[in-house]
Amino acid sequence: MTLQEINKAYDRIIGSLDNKELKNAFVFLHGMISGLQEFSFLDKLNELQETYSYMLRYRMEGFKDPMQEHIYHGLLASTYKLADRVRHKGLAIESPLTFYSRQRSFRLAPPVSYRELYEMLKGSSEVVGQETIYEAALARLYQKIWLSDFLKTEEKADIRAILSDLSLPSSVGCQVVSALFLGLQMSFDPEKMDLLFDASESADEEVRVRGLITLLLTLYTYRKRIEIYPEVGNRLAALAEGNPGFTSAIRTITLRFILARETEKITRKLQEEIIPEMIKLSSKVGNKINLKDFTSEPMNEEMNPEWEELMNDGELGEKMREFGELQQEGADVMHSTFVHLKNFPFFRELNNWFLPFMPEHSSLQSFIGNEQKGHAMLDTLAMASFMCNSDKYSLYFSMMQLPDPQRQMMFEQFGGQASEMIQQDKEEIITNRGKIEIVTGQYIQDLYRFYKLYPGRRDFDDIFTWTLDFHNLPILQPYISDGESLTAIAEYYLRKGYYADALVIYKRLTERDPESSILFQKTGYCLQMMGQLSEALEAYLRADLLHTGSKWLIRRIAGCYRSLKQPEKALSYFQRCEALTPDDLSVQMSIGHCYLEMRQYDEALKYYFKVDYLDTKGHKAWRPIAWCSFLTGRYDQALNYYKKIMDAQPIMQDWLNAGHTEWALQHVKNALVYYKNAIGMEGGDYHKFHEQFQQDIPDLLIAGIEEKEIPLMLDQLRYMLEESGS
Repeated sequence: MTLQEINKAYDRIIGSLDNKELKNAFVFLHGMISGLQEFSFLDKLNELQETYSYMLRYRMEGFKDPMQEHIYHGLLASTYKLADRVRHKGLAIESPLTFYSRQRSFRLAPPVSYRELYEMLKGSSEVVGQETIYEAALARLYQKIWLSDFLKTEEKADIRAILSDLSLPSSVGCQVVSALFLGLQMSFDPEKMDLLFDASESADEEVRVRGLITLLLTLYTYRKRIEIYPEVGNRLAALAEGNPGFTSAIRTITLRFILARETEKITRKLQEEIIPEMIKLSSKVGNKINLKDFTSEPMNEEMNPEWEELMNDGELGEKMREFGELQQEGADVMHSTFVHLKNFPFFRELNNWFLPFMPEHSSLQSFIGNEQKGHAMLDTLAMASFMCNSDKYSLYFSMMQLPDPQRQMMFEQFGGQASEMIQQDKEEIITNRGKIEIVTGQYIQDLYRFYKLYPGRRDFDDIFTWTLDFHNLPILQPYISDGESLTAIAEYYLRKGYYADALVIYKRLTERDPESSILFQKTGYCLQMMGQLSEALEAYLRADLLHTGSKWLIRRIAGCYRSLKQPEKALSYFQRCEALTPDDLSVQMSIGHCYLEMRQYDEALKYYFKVDYLDTKGHKAWRPIAWCSFLTGRYDQALNYYKKIMDAQPIMQDWLNAGHTEWALQHVKNALVYYKNAIGMEGGDYHKFHEQFQQDIPDLLIAGIEEKEIPLMLDQLRYMLEESGS
């Protein structure tokens, strides 16, 4: 079988098992075994089929066995595992995937047990100057765990001993967790899963948080099969019971993964909006400053207050404030800065992408030797809570590429004022967000860097393309279904514009609290933003029954009715808005629009004229006044307003309507000129103009234009276009 055929066959087997179609899974698995000619697996497959056959026969004869569900789940689990083993066997020799190529290389090296690696780590961590031995042992441990197929009982016990040994540096437990996670992404192993539970109970906070994050990701990865492993549910219950902050931690992790979705948006905003605006600003500042002045005047440390005005005013100031708020919230604003700084040799080793920042790491120490300023800078970097571990390494390696004078200047800055600022920032962040949230954010950003920037990333399923809605997993719902958690997650989705995700939660919350107007308002808003106007209107009307005084809600209902082409109903709600906010000109305009759509043009004009009188700067009412005037036969009045529009900022529709008005006044030549200008607004595209023109023919006929004149006018227009070369 080819590699593609192996993966296709495997997907069919897993799909059948996910759908509880065990018979189909057996058939596909038999075909895969035969195709690979790995007949040693047939005995196990035949055993599973025979057990399932006996179970079905026993069931069909009416016997009730209390162990039947246990047997069935065991069959499913064993079939999943057999499929994984067959797939690994088929891909092990030739697959170019990073996992299999590394596995082949690892197996060529002299074998080493987990117990031996444990002893090496303990020995090297106790001896000063043994960093490289320690690092080599840690890297070997990482690879051995990640590249293993299925752990044996004694192997699991040795890894558990490593995880529970608090005399080892925190980096050991952190690397074990990441290796277990990547291994579990290749195939489900209950023993590795059990070790993640151990990590999630660790006394080391960094290890515990990483363990919980990877535990949730693994539960999500195998959400369709996890119910057949009762031991997982039991351990989860025990973990929740022994950890009072379990629900809060899941909520924090969920929110941070939602925030991670914003990273690409933030990167685009920086590259496409903020940085170009800052470049423009630099030229403006240059114009404000005459550099020649500095030759005759002494240097002054005071900054020009005009610069601050330029920064704070306008679009850039608003974007910078928004950027600052995102940073305070914990958004990944650093990704774009470090996206091109992951090419150092350090990052060629996969395990280093998950390594906590270690100032004593040999790859860092080799640059500075015994230089005191360099060591101080490393200590300062270690304190920087706003940067993930991966970026700290990148920053340091980047600075080491600088010429010595610049590097020394950076050391000075980091050793003095920067150190104080980072310490102060760390204390503020811990106060505002808490240590768990900081560790969570840093590790999720480390994961993000790996899945987005690691050279071999295409060999790994990108977890950041998944929904990661942990609150919707049945196995987790008992622990994160409280109102506080669901509300916090829904609000976050809503604020970030993920309306479909928010809607799922709001529907659950409205079922619990059917008397909450606010919940139905938010449900309606999500539906409206998703374009489901009828459903949104239904939710809004329910909210209005529960609480009738909301101006925002009444306006939304009116808008939905109008979008659904029900202007009569929209009008009644806009009139309610008018009673609540009589000075709101946008409401007056909307009432006018409703009358216009109801063809009550004289009533519409009353409201448009009122807006035009009160709004002396906006001129928003000019277009509807002009069109209503045309529809009611007031052609001179319509033309007067169209001429005002032409002197402002006309659009294609304005030239078209002005042409209709001139034609109704029998000013045929003027009409042709306006029509030609309308086509010019569409880049000379006659067909777009013609589509719009066709829609207006009924109104032209009412205005007294004879139907037989219409094709003649259009032909004359086309001759004009040819003559002018348009």
